Amino acid sequence: MTRHTRRDFLKTTLAAAATVTIAGTKASGRVLGANDTIRVGVAGLNGRGGSHVNAFSGMQNVEIAYLIDPDTRTFARHIRTIESRGGKTPKTVQDVRKALEDKDLDVISIATPNHWHALMTIWACQAGKDVYVEKPASHNIHEGRIAVETARKYKRIVQHGTQSRSGSFAMIPELVKSGRYGKLLVSRGLCYKDGGTGRNTRGNIGFAPPKAPPAELDFNIWLGPAPEQPYHENLVHYRWHWFWDFGNGDIGNQGVHEMDKARWAIPGATLPKSVISLGGRIGFKDQGQTACTQIAIMDFGETQLIFEVRGLKTKPYLGETIGNILHFEQGVVTGGRGGFMFHPKNGGKPEPVAKVEYKRGPTGGRGEDSHFSNFIAAVRSRKVEDLNADILEGHLSSALIHLANASYRLGDPVPFSPRTRALAGNPDAEDALIRMEEHLAKECNIKLDDWKLIVGRKLIVDASTERVTNVPEANQLLTRNYRKPFVVPDKVV
Repeated sequence: MTRHTRRDFLKTTLAAAATVTIAGTKASGRVLGANDTIRVGVAGLNGRGGSHVNAFSGMQNVEIAYLIDPDTRTFARHIRTIESRGGKTPKTVQDVRKALEDKDLDVISIATPNHWHALMTIWACQAGKDVYVEKPASHNIHEGRIAVETARKYKRIVQHGTQSRSGSFAMIPELVKSGRYGKLLVSRGLCYKDGGTGRNTRGNIGFAPPKAPPAELDFNIWLGPAPEQPYHENLVHYRWHWFWDFGNGDIGNQGVHEMDKARWAIPGATLPKSVISLGGRIGFKDQGQTACTQIAIMDFGETQLIFEVRGLKTKPYLGETIGNILHFEQGVVTGGRGGFMFHPKNGGKPEPVAKVEYKRGPTGGRGEDSHFSNFIAAVRSRKVEDLNADILEGHLSSALIHLANASYRLGDPVPFSPRTRALAGNPDAEDALIRMEEHLAKECNIKLDDWKLIVGRKLIVDASTERVTNVPEANQLLTRNYRKPFVVPDKVV
């Protein structure tokens, strides 16, 4: 793969690099007081970008100075929102590099497609900006690590958009450490999303033919680091999630939140010893590439992390559809926003989980807005430890997504019957597979004999190097060939 030095990167992507280094910017390290205005550029304005605009435009002494999106059709409604709240009319640009040249811009808030997340974070940090970046932190492991190292080198504040880090789940890692219910045996994440027929469907997206992109869209900028390819309407604006060049499937979409919480619950967890994933795009044939039904099993020693994705109509598991279930020696903990419940193994009556003391960084809002306000508080204090979801945590949880997908993408199609022996000897993993089969056959009326199950390769992981040791080709999926000039450097120098 072609690699580029940081000198090449700066030369080809940020002309007049001196204008975008940290020297002399408002964000160059001074502590911002409560009355100093923080100027934000929101990049990526379709979908999650609206939440960013709503959050920052409602904060005192925070100004949205730039709206950034390759598609100019996204600007008008966000301008109306900002102006209706008494804000100044922001500048609008299609290319983030234009905003990064502004020495008075403090923050880039990123809600672009996944393939832009890490590169835009890297560019922003090099330009002396702090960053709020949506999940997942990266499109692959390599660029996520470079984003972490760039943030550290340039002393930037970078928050990852896993909002549960600012919510009530923060007590669960402390509950696990307390040993109240014995050892944690399985930390389970669920991402059960019905197929539906709307814009955000997890179901059949059909086939969209190549065509000329709309005049309002700079498709070259939209593609960014991804390979050159024709435009079609299953890419812009949402369904890119289901294509490997841009997204990571639902395990890397909605699933990142639950994956992050599942890893967070395991004491000291970084990357697992091994990963295996299986599933498929089962139940329909369309243009999408990623799995709509998927299971990933990760070995963290005493604890397994099991993740389940369903994109077709499904019943809850133990009352949960999108969330987490913790299997302890003495029973199971379920729940979330409405409170956590403990279900004793002996079949006793479920009881509320008594609260455990835990620490969170400073916030000034409620619910989702508390995560944005936590970020702004850390921008003012310049303390990475004030962040509830530092970029390193985002990188590690996103890396689990990438490892699971690498296993899946290197897998082989096999019949559903007889059942694969890939999970033999692991009763918790076998149970997840059996329930998945029943879901497809009974709930979705899918004739499994007509479909194949993709059984991924088991990957052995070296957490210290963030590489796979037994399947060399897997490491090729943990980075990518970057399209010039949108190149993530090989290392930070």
